[in-house]
Amino acid sequence: MRRSVLILAVALTVLLAGCAGIDGGSNGADDINLENDDDDEADSVELETEDDEQASGSEDDTEDNEETNATVDGELEIHHIDVGQADSTLIITPEGETVLIDTGDWRQSGDGVIEYLDDHDIDRIDHLVATHAHADHIGGHDEIIELYEIERDGVGAAYDSGVASSSQTYERYLDAIEEHDVDLFEVEEGDELPIEDDQLSGTVLNPPEGDSVSDLHYNSVTIAFEFGEFRYLTTGDAESDAEQRMVDDWSEELEADAYHAGHHGSSTSSTEPFMDEVEPTIAIISSSYDSQYGHPHDETLEIFDEFGIETYWTGVHGDVVLTTDSQETTVETADDFSSDPDDLLEEKPSDDDTDSSYQISDDEFEMVSGPIAP
Repeated sequence: MRRSVLILAVALTVLLAGCAGIDGGSNGADDINLENDDDDEADSVELETEDDEQASGSEDDTEDNEETNATVDGELEIHHIDVGQADSTLIITPEGETVLIDTGDWRQSGDGVIEYLDDHDIDRIDHLVATHAHADHIGGHDEIIELYEIERDGVGAAYDSGVASSSQTYERYLDAIEEHDVDLFEVEEGDELPIEDDQLSGTVLNPPEGDSVSDLHYNSVTIAFEFGEFRYLTTGDAESDAEQRMVDDWSEELEADAYHAGHHGSSTSSTEPFMDEVEPTIAIISSSYDSQYGHPHDETLEIFDEFGIETYWTGVHGDVVLTTDSQETTVETADDFSSDPDDLLEEKPSDDDTDSSYQISDDEFEMVSGPIAP
């Protein structure tokens, strides 16, 4: 492996959470240096945990933080980029700080995401998140790192679950991290993304703390963002077992105004017990119109309809952009269509019309014959 090991000691006077990096490194470094050599990058990268904040902050600090969270200046933008049967989300804070979560499918090589970033004049990626190592989520990571490190204003830091994949896409991602000396952090529940715009916080709710199973979906990075009174939850491909763990351990943090539906709208995610805790007003599903997996599944749309959730699906709506001042949220879509889950259910191709000849292998995606699991 090409990533270095990093263990940060937690002290009362320093708000740092231990985030172990990934083993190894051909450059011979023993750990990841938090001080960036590039003057264009931030002076340091810091991960905090909620426990650290409680240990070091006073009651007055807590009151100040609550007041800051309730009052914001400017608007938060959340861009759900239409990348077909894949995922990519861009968050832009009022101060212009950027969080890019996933980068689409490997066959696109980041092209669609890069074009979207160019169209919105994004010169720097401050935080690059990989929810997990499947090639439909990190497909453009290597190209985006290379482009932004060479021709733009760089990538501040990268974050992932630490659970590896044997795919060539994952290897290219690690190669780009190493070649351009991008700080890479392994995150776990309780970590806070080090967002400098203090109007926005991002709390990691998954993967679980400590050693975990090697399943990519169970360890999918889940983040609850808070912007004043507005909350946004994104879960990557977390499925029912990970959702239940979060219900058990993080129920108070799951409630959200807007929810990026897990696993492209699969019935393996967005389970009723989970949705009982999230209770979103808005849901966004990222998958292609003619998804080979039948996404979004009928069961998911039926649950969203039962909960009365305003639902947007990139397969029919195209790019979906949420803009909020923390009190009011507007939704802009590239294409007009109903946001009623029942209408989406009527619109989506039936399972008999979808192509089930596409399957995930350990080494990318391969065209094969025969049915696949959802």
